Amino acid sequence: MKTPSSTPMSTRSAAVCALGAALLAACASQPMVKNAELPEAVRAPAGHTQTMFTVGSGEITYECREKKDAAGAFEWAFVAPVATLTDAKGTVVGKYHAGPTWESNDGSKVTGKQVAVSPAAAGNIPLQLVKANPASGAGVMQGVSFIQRLNTVGGVAPALPCGAEQKGDRKVVAYKADYVFYKPAM
Repeated sequence: MKTPSSTPMSTRSAAVCALGAALLAACASQPMVKNAELPEAVRAPAGHTQTMFTVGSGEITYECREKKDAAGAFEWAFVAPVATLTDAKGTVVGKYHAGPTWESNDGSKVTGKQVAVSPAAAGNIPLQLVKANPASGAGVMQGVSFIQRLNTVGGVAPALPCGAEQKGDRKVVAYKADYVFYKPAM
């Protein structure tokens, strides 16, 4: 009878190697961001490495409201986003919603605070850099330090009338963006 150590590769070792190969393949297929080519304001700080790339497809809700410091003037104000997050292959891996909050299917999630923005092409919401708060739940969001919003498409406030007659009206606008997650380099 052969013991696990005397077999060329035990079943457990084979499973570990298969999992490792799958993770390497997933990492290899993940688009890598070239920070040096991004606007300086939204670059991930030195000492942080990209760990995950997702594509967010969803909607942003705007509401016609009176401007905060201009009585009688109105504007379309941001209310909240909601998006589905997919990996580079199109597999759903989580969701994005108000907070801002990025939530993985594994139950881990992270919130954050905007650090900087940089204009995108006309008609698209700005690029963004967010500093992450400590994550909750065990999973891929543990240790995330920064998140970038890049390659934005759509999502800007509607180009519709917004005045006293429209006060309280809500409009939903489609958008798409890449979300890139960073952790401190080891």
